[in-house]
Amino acid sequence: RTRRILRLMRTERYDTERSGEERLPATGFPDATGDLPASDGDAVTGEEDEEDGEEAGLYEHFAVTADKGQTPLRLDKFLTVRMEHCSRNRIQAAADSGNILVNGKPAKSSYKVKPLDRIRIVMPYPRRETELRPEPMPLDIPYEDDDLLIVNKPAGLVVHPGVGNYTGTLVNGLMHHLNAQGIPAGEQNRAGLVHRIDKNTSGLLVIAKNEQAHARLAKQFFDHTIQRRYVALVWGNFEQDEGTITGNIGRSPRERQKMYVFADGSDGKHAVTHWKVLRRYGYVTLVECRLETGRTHQIRVHMAWIGHPLFNDERYGGDRILKGTTFAKYRQFVENCFAVMPRHALHARLLGFEHPATHRPMLFDSELPDDFKALLAKWDAYAVRPEEE
Repeated sequence: RTRRILRLMRTERYDTERSGEERLPATGFPDATGDLPASDGDAVTGEEDEEDGEEAGLYEHFAVTADKGQTPLRLDKFLTVRMEHCSRNRIQAAADSGNILVNGKPAKSSYKVKPLDRIRIVMPYPRRETELRPEPMPLDIPYEDDDLLIVNKPAGLVVHPGVGNYTGTLVNGLMHHLNAQGIPAGEQNRAGLVHRIDKNTSGLLVIAKNEQAHARLAKQFFDHTIQRRYVALVWGNFEQDEGTITGNIGRSPRERQKMYVFADGSDGKHAVTHWKVLRRYGYVTLVECRLETGRTHQIRVHMAWIGHPLFNDERYGGDRILKGTTFAKYRQFVENCFAVMPRHALHARLLGFEHPATHRPMLFDSELPDDFKALLAKWDAYAVRPEEE
């Protein structure tokens, strides 16, 4: 059996030509301990989440090749005997949502598997009873219906439980919110997370309230059809008004807590960030970033790679003065700015997708939080614009 990890939202891919009765472990589904796997293959503390969906550990993606001697068998039965801890109902829900492909085409549960059929699966991630506990907390929910809700996450709130961080997360609050609506714990599917953003990034997240909604939203993230736009304050000025950053992103070979751009494409995953200047302040620039992919820390590492780290991004070198004068008054001004917004300057402003039930286009916009507004107000008052230099 050849195993290759592709991980898209904690994706795992299995290739096998072994006996049709072998059961493949559904890594990331509940095991005997109920432990959460690390979201990116390494131990995590829960303090740093993925920047957006594809690497978030929220659904499984399997690839299986049927044995040469495979006898005709319903697709749902075929997969049930091969995937541990995954019910036939979950498989059927994924098939109904078009998330199971046979030889590259969507297949129904009743499809009869044939020899050498190539089967690819995208599944929602089930909740883990031993880790997730409902906790009351105030949630900013600008929209909610029977299938989904939108959360405007504040900076400082961890999205989901992780190693050493099992309480006080957004998932804990969502569980309490869904419990109050009478949604059974067994149906909450890890509180419906479809993607996630960093602890210190503020902004919009979509939460599924049922399994079908979860599967269909996850498929949109998988297909890169979700609209995601962020606002960021970065160091330095840009020669152009807009541009595109393309560079594979993977774990840094030297510092495991950081991501790294592999410019030659030798490692990492394909990543594309489109940026546009919103306002120039001379020493810093306000930009809008549109994600074409959603890799770990994508905006942060891409901007640092082209010489424009996010303002006050400690991990990627933006927490010190990188542009400006040497005057003490300017140094004090920047320190005051760091104090006003003691986190990296990134906000998930816009989120758009197709409604999983009605198929209507949905588009949500979130205004900048108070700390971001205060930071920009200080630069508005101080800024040395190019025409004034």
